[in-house]
Amino acid sequence: MVSYGTPFSGFSVADIPAAKAFYSDVVGLDVEESDGMLHLDLGDGHRVLVYPKGEAHSPASFTVLNLPVDDVSAAVRELAGRRVTFERYDGMPQDDDGVMKGNGPDIAWFTDPSGNVVSVIGAAGPGR
Repeated sequence: MVSYGTPFSGFSVADIPAAKAFYSDVVGLDVEESDGMLHLDLGDGHRVLVYPKGEAHSPASFTVLNLPVDDVSAAVRELAGRRVTFERYDGMPQDDDGVMKGNGPDIAWFTDPSGNVVSVIGAAGPGR
């Protein structure tokens, strides 16, 4: 039988320095860079690999990373203060801050500098 190490996921970006600045300075994650790639430390030994694709990068059409928080509205206000713009989706019941409430855990979406979708999701979401 195959013996696996600790599983991890990954996604691409167009620009590693821009992604590093965004995920560390704006989002506030611990970010390590090695071999031209980033490792986002999500806590509890969980990490995500961020790898460069340059001009070949195409943003994912789905949420690549969900960040659980205790209070989505407070997280949105804090991130908006760091110039993060939250996405608005047609047909989604989002409040003035862009938080969708009442359809599962509270959630709000934003994009990284490469256009990948990231969310802040309420504590009731998976992973909390």
